[in-house]
Amino acid sequence: MSRLPQWVGGLGAGLTRLAEKLDERKAAVAEPSPAPAPAADPAAAPEPAVATPEPAAGPTAGPAAEQAADHVPPPPSYAPAVPSRPDPVAAVPWGVRVAAEASWRLLLLAGTLWVLMQVISAVQLVVLAFVVGLLITALLQPTVAWLKAHGVPRGLATAMTFISGFIVMGLVGWFVVWQVTDHLDDLTTQVQHGIKELKRWLLNSPFHVTQTQINNIADNLSQAIGTNTKDITSAGIEGVQVVIEVLTGILLAMFSTLFLLYDGRRIWEWLLKLVPSAAREGVAGAGPRAWATLTAYVRGTVIVALIDAIFIGMGLFFLDVPMAVPLAVFIFLFAFIPLVGALASGALAVIVALVTKDVFTAAMVLAVVLAVMQIESHVLQPFILGRAVRVHPLAVILSVACGSMIAGIGGAVVAVPLVAVINSVVGYLREYAKASAEPAAPEPGAGRVPGPR
Repeated sequence: MSRLPQWVGGLGAGLTRLAEKLDERKAAVAEPSPAPAPAADPAAAPEPAVATPEPAAGPTAGPAAEQAADHVPPPPSYAPAVPSRPDPVAAVPWGVRVAAEASWRLLLLAGTLWVLMQVISAVQLVVLAFVVGLLITALLQPTVAWLKAHGVPRGLATAMTFISGFIVMGLVGWFVVWQVTDHLDDLTTQVQHGIKELKRWLLNSPFHVTQTQINNIADNLSQAIGTNTKDITSAGIEGVQVVIEVLTGILLAMFSTLFLLYDGRRIWEWLLKLVPSAAREGVAGAGPRAWATLTAYVRGTVIVALIDAIFIGMGLFFLDVPMAVPLAVFIFLFAFIPLVGALASGALAVIVALVTKDVFTAAMVLAVVLAVMQIESHVLQPFILGRAVRVHPLAVILSVACGSMIAGIGGAVVAVPLVAVINSVVGYLREYAKASAEPAAPEPGAGRVPGPR
């Protein structure tokens, strides 16, 4: 029993030394190693202190404590740190990432547009007939609304407007055909006489055109006509097919107009149900804006085309140009193709005047056409069409060119109103998105604390 206090004392001393060593190792791991001190004079450096081991308190306490201290496991922080690799997204420049994000979205839109164009090309006749019916509906819808406002039932107002509108268009077409066939013989004689006068003018002109050159041109034309007889015959057969397609398109356009006049609102409400609910409110607001733009465009274009036809037709009549009335009707119809239609109809009037009359008359017709076109572009369109349907001339030319390449004359007619409607819808949706993103303004007095004044 005399050695028990010594053994307990030795065990306590060993545990104390073990705790001190653990504290020293933790401090060495937590604190960074100090920078090496500058070398000093070895003579002035103090001698290192030699640690004297403490005497063991007991015979068995010292070695057990030393053995336990030598086998202490290192802390987890001694594991070597693995260097982290940089994020590959951060290695790509910001501009390249933006370009990539925009590129795949543009590719997706281009693919969708390509598929849509393929579908439209497959059913081109149906699409053109429906679009023409939509344009005619935009022209006749105000008449139906006016009749309904004066107490006429919807069905009767639709029938009256539909029948009267197509009767007027049929009479105009019949009048043009009657005028052309009635003056065809006189026109042939005048064309032959005009060609002779043109030859005489070329021979006496400062261009120094000889009779041999004129004869060579005539022979080349005759040879080209003779060698392409098969092509002309096949073109005539294709012309019959074109006539059948035109009649089919007219019938489809008539039925589309009838049902759009009668059930246009219900058809629009049914289409809104196909739109996702998140975007339905914006589309519902853009629809009336698009319809107002289309109606304004069609009515304004009809008024501008009518004014052009009247003034140019009066000029042709006073200059005694043959078929002045049919040419005026052609000018009215071609005016629905902005810029290009006016140029084509004006060139046709100048050619007829040149062939049937003389160079002076053709120059006067050209002056009349240019004057009317200037009045149209600077006075009529800004005041009649207004800013709501104004499209940049470059957009007009590009849209007409694309429409004519895709669907011919029909595509050229519907291209500009389509661009005008898209422009109006995009502007409305931009304003709608901006208004939806802005926080609602607080009501007056909403932040005041109620209480007696």
